[in-house]
Amino acid sequence: MTLIQLTSAAALSALLFTGCNKDSGAAAGSNKVRVGYIGLTCEAPIFSAVEKGFFKEEGLDVSLVKCEWANYKDVLALGGFDITHHLVMYFLKPIEQGLDVKFTGGIHRGCLRVQAWTKGDIHMIKDLRGKRIGVPGMGTPPFIFANRVLGANGIDPGKEITWRVFPAGELGLALEKGEVDAVADSEPIGSLLIAEGKVRNVADQAKDPPYKDEYCCAVIVNGKFLAANPKTAAAATRALLKAAKWVEANPAVAARLSVEKKYLASNPELNTVAISHLRYVPSVSGAEAAVNSAAAEMKIAGMLSPSTDVPSLAKRAFAHLDGVSDEWLQNLQVERVAGGQVPPDQDIRLFAELILSDTEESCCKAQKKTFAAKE
Repeated sequence: MTLIQLTSAAALSALLFTGCNKDSGAAAGSNKVRVGYIGLTCEAPIFSAVEKGFFKEEGLDVSLVKCEWANYKDVLALGGFDITHHLVMYFLKPIEQGLDVKFTGGIHRGCLRVQAWTKGDIHMIKDLRGKRIGVPGMGTPPFIFANRVLGANGIDPGKEITWRVFPAGELGLALEKGEVDAVADSEPIGSLLIAEGKVRNVADQAKDPPYKDEYCCAVIVNGKFLAANPKTAAAATRALLKAAKWVEANPAVAARLSVEKKYLASNPELNTVAISHLRYVPSVSGAEAAVNSAAAEMKIAGMLSPSTDVPSLAKRAFAHLDGVSDEWLQNLQVERVAGGQVPPDQDIRLFAELILSDTEESCCKAQKKTFAAKE
């Protein structure tokens, strides 16, 4: 099966509305907006926008819609919720195939990695040729990122790599048992494997050019909702972008808020580890650039059709909204909460090491496993 077929299958295999709490769509011109979420670390701006009142400041009546990975794209496209923020790469293939959704602004950078076993001989991307790479699923964001990196470095991901699928929380074990040579993962798995000393980074979306300046997650809106409610879509986008800026200013508080309000199954320390590796510096132009760069490399890697015109796809995938601009973001001020920042002299990996050294009976250990499975 080709990479295009694999990605297409992932995009089309959803059970549509199964597993989502849904209600009927808002009427045109309504101030009601439904925000989809899964329960992931990087969704901190969604939770913060609700709890800090950023949606209310925009005059919106907000409700959250809990979904699962399996049907997330389809539920958004079919109107099960109106807006969210999510990985650009995750939506580009479905958009190429006709999914009616639009990106409207960048939320954060840097949540994906390709990592190799420390006892192996893989130090650079070129060393991955002919190797076995573990991923949490075919068509998942880590899989797509790894394909991009490989394709950009002249390695055919479909012919020169053996892909092995494991639950996200078992990727480190697969390395340890010699079942794979490298893994592609997302936070907080990457930080935990580093803290354990099991891996070295081969490709890090947070630090390696050209990926370190690329927005991995962006606000994305249902196309029909946007057409019927452009002012509401713009207001909801502003609320999420403001929340992203607030999370950047107060990462420790955002991490605690997400856990204590039970938006995700983790603990404050582990969630702080993961959030601290991300850069929540919202940008409109940055998101538009990311759509172009991600699409270009996905085409090289064989994950988009060879006939796809990247500039045309990017133009179709992005919408500029009134009152949502880089100038507005630059002038936007957010509070800095006392104790909301990670101390500058604190090695964030120490948090992960504390969690990893916990006893099996610890609630943190159990929560870590639950959260890892979600990632």
